[in-house]
Amino acid sequence: MTLRIAIIGSGPSGFYAAEALQKSVAGVQVDLFDRLPTPYGLVRGGVAPDHPKIKSVTRVFDRIASQPGFRFLGHVSVGEDVSVAELREHYDAVVLAYGAQTDRHLGIPGERLAGSHAATEFVGWYNGHPDYLEHCFDLSPRAAAVIGLGNVAMDVVRILAKSPDALATTDLAAHALAALHHSQLHTIHIIARRGPVQAACTTPELRELGEIDDVDVIVDPRDLDLDPVSAAHLGAGEDRTAEKNLAIFRQWADRDARDARRKLVFHFNASPVEITGDRHVTGMRLVRNRLEPDGRGGVRAVPTDITETVPLGLVFRSVGYRGEALDGVPFDSARGVIPNLSGRVLAAPESTTTIPGLYVCGWIKRGPQGIIGTNKSDAAETIEQLIVDAAAGRLGGNRRSTAQIDELLAKRGVRTTDWADWQRLDREEQARGAPAGRPREKLTLVSEMLEFLGK
Repeated sequence: MTLRIAIIGSGPSGFYAAEALQKSVAGVQVDLFDRLPTPYGLVRGGVAPDHPKIKSVTRVFDRIASQPGFRFLGHVSVGEDVSVAELREHYDAVVLAYGAQTDRHLGIPGERLAGSHAATEFVGWYNGHPDYLEHCFDLSPRAAAVIGLGNVAMDVVRILAKSPDALATTDLAAHALAALHHSQLHTIHIIARRGPVQAACTTPELRELGEIDDVDVIVDPRDLDLDPVSAAHLGAGEDRTAEKNLAIFRQWADRDARDARRKLVFHFNASPVEITGDRHVTGMRLVRNRLEPDGRGGVRAVPTDITETVPLGLVFRSVGYRGEALDGVPFDSARGVIPNLSGRVLAAPESTTTIPGLYVCGWIKRGPQGIIGTNKSDAAETIEQLIVDAAAGRLGGNRRSTAQIDELLAKRGVRTTDWADWQRLDREEQARGAPAGRPREKLTLVSEMLEFLGK
């Protein structure tokens, strides 16, 4: 009997799960669902426009989509248009791969003032993600802050700091490019609660900041005097990324200040405790931290009584993502993931009982960790469990036909898109971008996509 598998989410983890099934199960039929009419998840809506090499992974996904037995069902919101329980009735197994879509909050006064935003909102906005088109970002202040030192934070800093002319040949959304042309930003403060050794970004992401034209990067040499735990961590010689990142920070600290168009100012061992202002952001109060051992081989930031207020008018927080619960699926609200054992979904966070035929992979499985490629091994682990369960006869379920799921969605008025539809949209976007020398001009409204497709 041929296995029929539904995968929810068409980002990297979803595609890699499909690939693992194709390589391991002869004749497998895979239906890949996404709530948007377009595939690729964060590769389309999250990867920075000036990183086209990272986006080239879509060629791998295209190959996966071309295999026999693969179907893309776009513009289907699982949990609204169709339930997980209904999908389980139509498929041998359901794999949840819908990522971690919600940003974490700071939990400080003033966080909800006008001018205070989640980095996820800004990233979605400049990438033309349909969910964020209505957001407005006032780029008229002279100073802004980006809280966090991960790769997403570095993307936000880079997009804010670069000349719009340098972004004009990317697939940055047209509305974002227009807004950046009017930006008045001069100083971007980068706030890190721990020290340079604990920077979460990769070395290439960090190095790029120092390569932006007409931008000065400012690091206080005193912030590079390492606490004993950080020094010991480096001394072990096992963290090459931390070593290389620290070397870059030291290079910047040794530079003479320049009269550049924009300045990037790093604040290490500093945590925001309040965003000030009446209705709109006017500043941020920071507390100085000291680093202490956390008892697990790392360090924790402990606030001191030293504070300062930095005047600014715009704030982006980038302090992590968390997943969202899906109706009918257990959820670990403390961790923001679906509870699982190597990809098998558990009945509850503290349970050891697995739910037959229900699996999870990607960020909604392990949390927001790793790079795009990390999802390949993660998905392979999950699919290995699925195959073991199939061989043991543990999938069960009341499997129905492909035609029946299509009929169910059609009866409910769901205007699904398929892979051929995406290929039409893809060609149209490329054609719209070509006259301006851009790789594409994205269609950003779902209604516009459906109208173009005649749906």
